[in-house]
Amino acid sequence: MNERRKTKRSDLSSRLVIKRLDGGIVNEVAIEVIDVSKTGIGFISTEALAIGAVYEGFLTIWTKEVLHAFFEIVRIEKKEDYFEYGAIFIGMPEMESNRIEVYQTINDTKE
Repeated sequence: MNERRKTKRSDLSSRLVIKRLDGGIVNEVAIEVIDVSKTGIGFISTEALAIGAVYEGFLTIWTKEVLHAFFEIVRIEKKEDYFEYGAIFIGMPEMESNRIEVYQTINDTKE
């Protein structure tokens, strides 16, 4: 499998509630984060989401801080009883993406 990621990915135990942004419709969906980088996120959910759609989310990071983020679904893979998604962050402030990068650096030094 060819690696297309531009930045390092790390595991992050977290849950995220997202809502789709399209004309005032709010549909909150619980997801489980499987990996995260400063440019995107991988997660699983039992809910079918739309590729190309932009969602708003609140990501709890290792410090228990909550990052407010917008992301676009770029990959969907159907598993037996859930979906696996890949998404890129849209307009994430540099300060927030740097927090993810700091986590990766600290986590790498522990290994």
